[in-house]
Amino acid sequence: MKFNKSLLAVAITTIALSGCGSSSSSEEPTIVEPTGFSFTATEMITNLTNDVIVSGYESLNDKAADFFLATQNLVNTPTEENLAAAQQAWKDVRVPWEQGESHIFGPVDALSIDPHLDTWPLNTSDLQALLDSQTGFSADELKTFNDDVQGFHTMEFLLFGDGVADNDKSIEEMTVLEREYLSAAAEVFKTYTQTLSDAWTVANDPNDVNSPAYKDLLLTPNNDVYASQLGVVEELINGMIGIVDEVGNGKISEPFGSSIDNIDTTKVESQYSWNSLADFTDNIQGVQNVYRGEFPEQTDKVGLIDFVRAADATVASRVDTEIADAIAAIKAISGEANLPFRQAINDADARVRIQAAIDALSTLQTSLENDVLTQLQQWQQ
Repeated sequence: MKFNKSLLAVAITTIALSGCGSSSSSEEPTIVEPTGFSFTATEMITNLTNDVIVSGYESLNDKAADFFLATQNLVNTPTEENLAAAQQAWKDVRVPWEQGESHIFGPVDALSIDPHLDTWPLNTSDLQALLDSQTGFSADELKTFNDDVQGFHTMEFLLFGDGVADNDKSIEEMTVLEREYLSAAAEVFKTYTQTLSDAWTVANDPNDVNSPAYKDLLLTPNNDVYASQLGVVEELINGMIGIVDEVGNGKISEPFGSSIDNIDTTKVESQYSWNSLADFTDNIQGVQNVYRGEFPEQTDKVGLIDFVRAADATVASRVDTEIADAIAAIKAISGEANLPFRQAINDADARVRIQAAIDALSTLQTSLENDVLTQLQQWQQ
C-alpha cells in the first residue's frame, strides 16, 4: 500500500484546525499539534542498500562461482569427496539467496532472476526425459530450457537424490550425464547471479549501459521508481512482510496441512537435500538482517529498528524479539531426533513445534503490518 503524504498532511491540518473553532468565551483557541516523529533515513538506507542488499548479492555471486568450480571438479574427478564438496557448495550458495528473499524487489523481479534460479516445484518428469534422450549438455543449450528444469532445485535433485529415504546420494548413483547436466546448470546459474549483481552495482537494465545501478535509485530517491525516501523505506518494510507471510502461510503451512491426515510432502521446498528448515531459518534471518542492519555479523549499524525506535521504542524492541523468537521456533522444529521438515510434518510431536513456528511468524507478520508499516503515516522527513 502506498501512503500519500500530501493527503496525510491535509488530514493533519484538518485535525489541527478543528481545534480552533469559534467560541463566545474570551479563551484562546486550543491548537492541536500534529502528531508524528522525525527520523533522518539517509544513513539507514545507505547501510541497508550497500552493506546488506548489495553485499548479499555479491556473496551470492561469489558462492555461485565456488559452486560452479565444485561441479567442474566433480565432472573431471567423480569421487565421493568431490560429490560431498559440491553438495556443501550448493548449501553454501543457498544461504545468501534465501536471506535475500527478505528484499526480493528490483532487478531480481524485473529481470526474472527469481524464477530462473529458484522455480519450485521441479519438473522431475521433464528432467528425466532430457537425461534419457540426450547424449550431452552445454550451458548454452540448458539456458533455453524451461525454468522448472534448471536452477537451485534441479541441481539439488541431481546432487542429493529424491530425498524420500535419505539425502545421501553416493557417487555410484550419479551418472555421467547427471554430472554434465549439473555443471551446465551451475554455469547458467552463475550467469544469472552475475547479472543480478551487475544490475545492482553497474546498470539496472542489462540492455542499457547508461541505465543507473539499481542501488543508486535507493540511495538518491528522486526518480521514477522511488519519489522519496518514504518509498524506499516502504519497499524495505514490505519486503520483510512478504517473506514472513510466504514462510508462515506458504512454505510451512501448505505442506503441513490442516491435520496429519492431509499433509503434502510434494510442496516441501528443498526436500531433496533436507535443507528446508535451513531455508526457512535463513529467510527470517534475512528479515533480521534488514531490521537490524547487520550483514553478516556486524555491529553499530543503522537498520529499520532505528526507524521504528524513533517512533516507538517499545514496538522496536518487541518486533526485534519477535523476529528472534520466530527464528528459534523454526530451528526447534527438528527436535532431538533432528527430523527434516518433510518427515516432521508427519510426526505428531513435531507438528506441535511446527504450529508454534507458524504462530510465531503470524505474530511477527501482524506486528510488521500493524505496528511498523503504519508508522510511515506519522513519519516527518
